[in-house]
Amino acid sequence: MSRLLASVALYLACFVTIALVVGISVGIGDLPIPLSTTYAAITNKLGWTSVEISRIHEAVIWEYRLSRALVAVFCGAGLAMCGAIMQAMLRNPLAEPYVLGISAGASTGAVAVVILGIGAGAVSLSLGAFVGAFAAFFLVAILSNGARGGADRTILAGVAAAQLFNAATSYVVTTSGNAQQARDVMFWLLGSFGGVRWPDVGLVSIVVGLGLICCLFHARVLDAFAFGDEAAASLGVNVGRTRIILFALTAVITATIVSMVGTIGFVGLVVPHAARFVVGPLHARLLPACAITGAIFMVLADIASRTLVPQQVLPIGVVTALVGVPFFSVILYRLQRAS
Repeated sequence: MSRLLASVALYLACFVTIALVVGISVGIGDLPIPLSTTYAAITNKLGWTSVEISRIHEAVIWEYRLSRALVAVFCGAGLAMCGAIMQAMLRNPLAEPYVLGISAGASTGAVAVVILGIGAGAVSLSLGAFVGAFAAFFLVAILSNGARGGADRTILAGVAAAQLFNAATSYVVTTSGNAQQARDVMFWLLGSFGGVRWPDVGLVSIVVGLGLICCLFHARVLDAFAFGDEAAASLGVNVGRTRIILFALTAVITATIVSMVGTIGFVGLVVPHAARFVVGPLHARLLPACAITGAIFMVLADIASRTLVPQQVLPIGVVTALVGVPFFSVILYRLQRAS
């Protein structure tokens, strides 16, 4: 009973922390909004209160900033969760969601729509990026021999696919006659929450939420994969089917996020290690911890992207890289000492 109460208290504290950083994020911008006004606007909309607030503040909160903060929450949770899955499936501490070449494929799909004009205006940038991401995933699946490919073969196939799609993206961007379009695409590829709205919140929340439930269902299987495919098979795990399900699930979550906000690096690499250090390696605890930590980290990174340089918004990928690269160096150093 005491353990249950402790777990409830811990999750409640995490929820309050997420709500706090979301409120802070909503209040930051050219029009500063007090934290109390943000929560009053939310409770008014939900019908819980009837506090009198400025219509301008209410419009800014609901039309722009709150949706941006919530997308950051779910994107951070999804990328961190996918990173933990990839590190378990590939038994590689340096694995991350983009190891399957999904980000490279998404970038190619995006430039194909924006610069080459594929779809004649009927295809959006997000849809083009999503299609490109899945094209890269299917190429990796073919090169790695599907479910029968081992971890090393999957990683090599991902590297090959990423190089191919990155080369295609670079060719299109460098030969484009429209410098402004190329600049806009490159800024989007570095990650941006600027264009997200409430339909994006609904989509990413459903994808990440269902993904978390499915991953928790496979938590014990992921624990078995830590000892290798053969050990997992000896424990009764259907290795081939599980690899297909979890890789496809990771691809769907990552492709949805990348097509919505661009490529945001290092979240799927850094957060799982930080969460593993706190809660341990068991995935029943690790996956929720990754989701919570990733959500908080991404919102804080979004806040930093809007405040580090006055009157300018940095790409979110730049901020996460500033944190991720030193952490990545620490991981490499620890691996070198362990060997």
